[in-house]
Amino acid sequence: MGALFVVFLGSLFTAAAFNLFLIPHQLLSGGVSGLAMLTGYFTPLNISLLYFVYNIPLLIAGWFLLGKRYILLSIVSVAATTWMMTIIPVEAAAPDLLLSAVFGGVLIGIGVGISFRVGGSSGGFDILGSIITRYRDFPVGNVIVGLNGLVVLAMGYWSNNWNIALASMVSIYIAGKVLDLIHVSHVKVTLFIVSNHTDLLLEKLMPLQRGVTMIKAEGAFSHTPKDMLMTVTTRYELAELRRIIKETDPAAFVNMVETVGVMGSFRKG
Repeated sequence: MGALFVVFLGSLFTAAAFNLFLIPHQLLSGGVSGLAMLTGYFTPLNISLLYFVYNIPLLIAGWFLLGKRYILLSIVSVAATTWMMTIIPVEAAAPDLLLSAVFGGVLIGIGVGISFRVGGSSGGFDILGSIITRYRDFPVGNVIVGLNGLVVLAMGYWSNNWNIALASMVSIYIAGKVLDLIHVSHVKVTLFIVSNHTDLLLEKLMPLQRGVTMIKAEGAFSHTPKDMLMTVTTRYELAELRRIIKETDPAAFVNMVETVGVMGSFRKG
């Protein structure tokens, strides 16, 4: 329930950025939302509907590659953003183009970032960025900025207005940096888990396709033999891992340590 509230809050930030800062000045947010805006600016089609339709193929791809809980939260985010865009009026909150680009980017970065923190996304190129970072160890914000840059270049070429295109690049860059401040998916985390339900935990952890090492341990006071589990994951998957541990063994002792680097066989996502 808490995750859904955060996703709705992220959708509110994103929809407000679109309707109050970007769309009134015909700025782009980049990615799928940028494609929707680009199409909406040059056709009579509704931008919020285009945003929803353009997200469908990426949500389907993410369903198979990124996990069902992540995509379910992303579907909620896309649907909520689409709905809020129909409610929030398209009206410039700031008359200045650059100010609108800056504050629009900050709001988008916050909206997307808090959605990532609870294990979801705002759809669009966030999903594509997450797929890429699963196989290549890059900050997800930088990946999204690169992909979005292509959309903005298309805007500048077709509209022949490079002031709007460059302001859009500023907005996208700021959104990417704010996103990385809030959610750093490329940072690795090592978990040491001491539990009395090791077999049940292993059964639920193995489908995550992360390596898990079982280490023989002994309680210093009780001298009771225990099995300690060690696994390395990313901040992107940490929310799901914590949820599994809490549901399986709320009394488990878990030590989370930020990992400087990883050598050998390790899935990057």
